[in-house]
Amino acid sequence: MIKIEIPDFGKIEFKSLVMDYNGTLARDGQLLSGVAERLRALSQLLSLFVVTADTFGTVKSQLQLLPVEVVVLQGSDSQAEAKERFILELGAKQTAAIGNGRNDRLMLAKACVGITVVLEEGASTTTLAAADIVVGGIGDALDLFLHPLRLKATLRG
Repeated sequence: MIKIEIPDFGKIEFKSLVMDYNGTLARDGQLLSGVAERLRALSQLLSLFVVTADTFGTVKSQLQLLPVEVVVLQGSDSQAEAKERFILELGAKQTAAIGNGRNDRLMLAKACVGITVVLEEGASTTTLAAADIVVGGIGDALDLFLHPLRLKATLRG
């Protein structure tokens, strides 16, 4: 668990981190450099989840040795609504989320802290608007939780 009090934002006790895969942790289905090490470190503090449509079909093989629970979305339900439900079931007040795609907008809006990552794939403008924080790299996003005073510096009123 990560506990932090942020002036004019509130007291937060993070228990979970939910992440998108492609465009967030990976490019073209391949896990980005530096992500595995950060996920291992974060797993000591938080429960980690990757919720994805798995566009390239690689998420399970890429994350098989890492301490994350992988959820591949199936069926005709709205991916955005499925991700939102996942956040609500975990407990939105204790869950942070990271994503970039249009289907991530609802989970970022519901999460206690929503972070949009803008990588080579870009980010949906509706997702940018739903986020509390926007960063230029996944390492920066994950480091916010490894160094929580950075969250305080960004989110305080």
